[in-house]
Amino acid sequence: MKTAEKLAAGWLLTLGFMFVTLSATAVFEKIATRKVIILPEDKYDFPSPYATYENDDTAVSGLIFGVPTLTLGTWLALGLYRQSRQEKKALNQQVSDRLQSIFYEMLQENQGRVTVLGFAMQSQLPAAHARQYLDEKAKEFNANFKVNEEGAVSYHFDV
Repeated sequence: MKTAEKLAAGWLLTLGFMFVTLSATAVFEKIATRKVIILPEDKYDFPSPYATYENDDTAVSGLIFGVPTLTLGTWLALGLYRQSRQEKKALNQQVSDRLQSIFYEMLQENQGRVTVLGFAMQSQLPAAHARQYLDEKAKEFNANFKVNEEGAVSYHFDV
């Protein structure tokens, strides 16, 4: 369904832009044909009588079809953008909730002691992301750090 909506929005925007461009071109042609044409041998001035009526119709019809088409295409595109933003926000919230539940579960199981490796394995995050998450939680909850002989950092939270 999203693909069809994206295609519809794209086609409506393209078609509306073409109609509005056609209308603007007709207006510019009308202005250009109003200028007086001077013939060098006769030196008579006369305007082109029929070009303005055709350009008037083209300009009006271009606006009649172009503005609603552009409006509908823009409305569809903005709706898709908002929906995408909401879906990303919901997905990020789900990931955050999952990480938080894993974190609290590990705290209860290990009496407040969490290592980067253990958290990375449980949450299936890369080590850098796991360390960053634990650093944020350590600042939030005032945790203590302990470094063992191998250089591994363990976080100690008061439970």
